[in-house]
Amino acid sequence: MHKWLSVVGIGEDGLSGLSAIARSLLDRSQVVVGGARHLAMLPTDDTREQLVWASPLQATVDEIIRRRGQSVCVLASGDPMCHGIGVTLSRQIPISEMTVIPVPSAFSLACARLGWALADVETFSLTNRPIASIALALYPGGRLLVLSADRHTPGKVAELLTQRGFGSSLMTVFERMGGDSERQIEGVAAAWNAADLADLNTIAIAVAAERQTLILRRTAGLPDAVYHHDGQLTKQEVRAVTLSALAPIPGELLWDVGAGCGSIAIEWMRSHPRCRAIAIERHPTRQQYISENASTFGVPELEIVAGEAPEALTNLPQPNAIFIGGGVTAEAV
Repeated sequence: MHKWLSVVGIGEDGLSGLSAIARSLLDRSQVVVGGARHLAMLPTDDTREQLVWASPLQATVDEIIRRRGQSVCVLASGDPMCHGIGVTLSRQIPISEMTVIPVPSAFSLACARLGWALADVETFSLTNRPIASIALALYPGGRLLVLSADRHTPGKVAELLTQRGFGSSLMTVFERMGGDSERQIEGVAAAWNAADLADLNTIAIAVAAERQTLILRRTAGLPDAVYHHDGQLTKQEVRAVTLSALAPIPGELLWDVGAGCGSIAIEWMRSHPRCRAIAIERHPTRQQYISENASTFGVPELEIVAGEAPEALTNLPQPNAIFIGGGVTAEAV
């Protein structure tokens, strides 16, 4: 199959900023796909078929796949492979059938304006993830770049920083980078009150902590006192040894069976952003503790399965490691 699908990154400068190769791919395509903002960059007399992203997104992805064999061009913001549509498409369409042409990502543009080394920055996209995800990277001197979901995200981020004891952090919001309407808004998280922001924005955070703020290390064995629990908690020293024995590797999946307050699963996930875990717990109050603790410690995507083993384990994805919390001497465990 030839390369029928092109994914072309485009900036705020529109068609004029495209390279010769990108412009050629766009010009010879039969179908153009993009957000309303991207399609508005095309000439008004462009009569080709145009597809605007629908909700759910998969509906439009299905439409693209149905046009396999035609020449299709997807216009995308910045670098399509940096938290972009290129990643989504490459999961369903072989890369051998695609040509991807990136322009600088929002992260690259923000670093260029701030003088930050991108390799030293922790990056997040909150377009489809909970804001609590950034909690994992909150430590004095940390630098974060965050893709916002919409105009309300900076205010929510400022609120989280303030609640967690990082209210003195400096936030810089960049809008429409690379275009004539580019704007930069700066302020301290605790006093953040910027209104009338653009939905398309990127947040830079220079993390600073109050003197009394508890800084949570990423190594296993967080203090017992930081967890919400009802006594069903693997104690700090045992937890540290347990995580060492479980030996999480990026991309691996843990079953935490009888998860209690979720401490083992949470610290497994905190070891690396690609570590995944499923907490299996039958007690409703403890399920709530797991959810609260996971959010507090920056791993809100921890999956919680309500139920009792072994029935609750049916049809769960194959784990790389299993931890059974307590009861190992009980019959049938």
